[in-house]
Amino acid sequence: MFTIDAHLDLATNAISLNRDLTLPAGEIRMLEKEMEMNDRPDRGLGTVTLPDLRRGSIGLVIATIISRVAVRGRPVKSISLTGWNSPAQAYAFAQSQLGWYRVMEDQGEMVQITSASGLQRHLDLWFDQSIPVAEKPIGYLLSLEGADSIISLDYLHRYYEQGLRAIGPAHFGPGRYAPGTHSNEGGLTPAGRDLLKEMQSLNMILDMTHLTDTGFFEALDLFGGTIIASHQNCRTVIPGERQFSDDQIKAIIERDGVLGGALDVWMLYPDYKPGQDPKQLGANLEKLIPHFDHICQLAGNSEHIAFGTDLDGLFGREQSPYDLDTIADIQHFQSILKTRGYSDADLEKIFHKNWLRVFRKVL
Repeated sequence: MFTIDAHLDLATNAISLNRDLTLPAGEIRMLEKEMEMNDRPDRGLGTVTLPDLRRGSIGLVIATIISRVAVRGRPVKSISLTGWNSPAQAYAFAQSQLGWYRVMEDQGEMVQITSASGLQRHLDLWFDQSIPVAEKPIGYLLSLEGADSIISLDYLHRYYEQGLRAIGPAHFGPGRYAPGTHSNEGGLTPAGRDLLKEMQSLNMILDMTHLTDTGFFEALDLFGGTIIASHQNCRTVIPGERQFSDDQIKAIIERDGVLGGALDVWMLYPDYKPGQDPKQLGANLEKLIPHFDHICQLAGNSEHIAFGTDLDGLFGREQSPYDLDTIADIQHFQSILKTRGYSDADLEKIFHKNWLRVFRKVL
């Protein structure tokens, strides 16, 4: 089934992790092992590449740029994240990631979606069964995960001209526009408030993922445009500040937003510690379903759940469901969801229709 994944850090993998994503995951794993690359626990364990996206019928994604600024005097509670020492450096690094997307476009591997007509052309292409899947580019909406690299509002407009259509103001730790996960609790900065107002004027998507609870509700009050949570699970199911409370989920639902189910085992298994074996924990793909079920119960329908896997989001198979080899295995959710009582109509919504409803509001 045609599938949309609303959160993949493709450029981070290509540029920061030096992965040639035009190769299948198996080849990249072998290459990293042959080169004895051991700087990260996910070396030789990647799951996301462009061929594997095609193999899994994942023809459209929200693809990110990540570039943060180190903020002095703003401590992080439990993790240490470095960043660039100035917004100018962060912007320059972000442009290198955008450059990779542009080359992928030039090579026919990807196509940027910035308009309703472009979206429809891409859907027509992917639903045309006469064209081999191997010849179809991966469509992407461009998003910033963390807004630190926006030097000023003038640069927001520059980013928009470059195709940016979504922004998550926060990531991990402190930020120029909003604090994020594992930061000391706090709300939007004054610059963050100005950013959201300008985003609304451009009809951009606001990604609420990673905002603190305070920042979430401030953003909800301030921003009247389209909101989503691109890769987000439920605090009621798996406790933790990274997850959303029922009140937050209800707020997304009331604004006709969608939450993308994430497949990081940290978000699927209670009290997960890095290095634990997902198989020994019994952490499989089915662990996402209680989150879907919970959101559907809050909504009274299946119109607000979808996929935002975050696979290879600075982790690999070592921190993914044990029955997932590559992102192509997302198609296993068809049988999993049917077994849990979801209808064919529900599956179409979850796999692509819910995200398309959101995208059409801003394109």
